[in-house]
Amino acid sequence: MRKFIVSLAILVTGIMVANAQTAKKVSTINASGKVEAYYFHFNTRCVTCRAVEAQAKADIESLYSGKIPFKAVNLDDGSSKEIADRLRISGQTLLVVKGEKQIILTNEGFMYATTNPAKLKSIIKQKVDKLLAE
Repeated sequence: MRKFIVSLAILVTGIMVANAQTAKKVSTINASGKVEAYYFHFNTRCVTCRAVEAQAKADIESLYSGKIPFKAVNLDDGSSKEIADRLRISGQTLLVVKGEKQIILTNEGFMYATTNPAKLKSIIKQKVDKLLAE
């Protein structure tokens, strides 16, 4: 019984330490407070995946005249691990970030990039304008 209690105490302490480290990472997602856009992808990409990146990048650049950086990040590249961990990304993701706020636009990107690019642009504008106003 004593071993069980000691094991449980060690487990709880480990969980608390892990949570404290996670909380620290969350608070430093985007310390600058600038709005930034990212498209995370892998080496192997389909036509739609490429279209999402191209359309989102074009929309961000045309709407905000280069004031909001758009970064494509290859998750298969070892150098992307730090940013993926910091933003808690593990798969294909279209993401807009400001401070601790994250807006994931992946579903919208895949639904509209090829079928209705104007709708995707409208959604991006709505979401990014809201972040800029905060």
